[in-house]
Amino acid sequence: MKTYAITIARGFGSGGREIASRLADELGIHSYENRILTLAAQYSGRDEQDFVEVDERLRGTYLTSQLRRLQKRLVPVPQKKAFSSDDRLFEFQTKIIRELVMAESCIIVGKCADYVLKDFDNVLSVYIEAPRSFCLQRVMKRMGVSEPEAHEMIHNTDKYRAEYYRYYTRGNYWTNPVNYDLTLNNGRLGDDRSIEIIKSALRVKCPWAFAGGLEG
Repeated sequence: MKTYAITIARGFGSGGREIASRLADELGIHSYENRILTLAAQYSGRDEQDFVEVDERLRGTYLTSQLRRLQKRLVPVPQKKAFSSDDRLFEFQTKIIRELVMAESCIIVGKCADYVLKDFDNVLSVYIEAPRSFCLQRVMKRMGVSEPEAHEMIHNTDKYRAEYYRYYTRGNYWTNPVNYDLTLNNGRLGDDRSIEIIKSALRVKCPWAFAGGLEG
């Protein structure tokens, strides 16, 4: 059976990661984000920790591991120049993402996957965003931080994602709707309806995804 993939780019706090996880469960497929690092390490023969350290360095002194412990200190703002020394990681990620999509149906979160897979006809690319007020509440609840801290986390994480995308896509803008098949405002729709809309779009672009009788 022909495979399919859904790529999900998302603003921090918009609910994109949670939507990806739920969507994967409902479709019976895997969702990949950080697991791409594990696969890249296996592909290259290098220690996974090498890739983890590179990924964390790009994010600005261990952004991922520090988010939950963030108190008064601010998340460092990333600089575009940091990316140039770590192109090798992106090359391995690109190979893994393309091989995954040819081997199995899956969801890929982030990693410029919409750009990496732009020439694949079996991919539905989605961008999920939400108003700042919605993202603030979601981050405060999930991370247990104050509103000013949540605001700084959103600002710096989205800035990092925008710079990362612009660097590796040779100047494209991460939030440009032209890059995606579908752009959703999860603040208006909510997770449940966003998931249903994505599945409806998948039926149109990749109808074979439901050839086995998957409903919902």
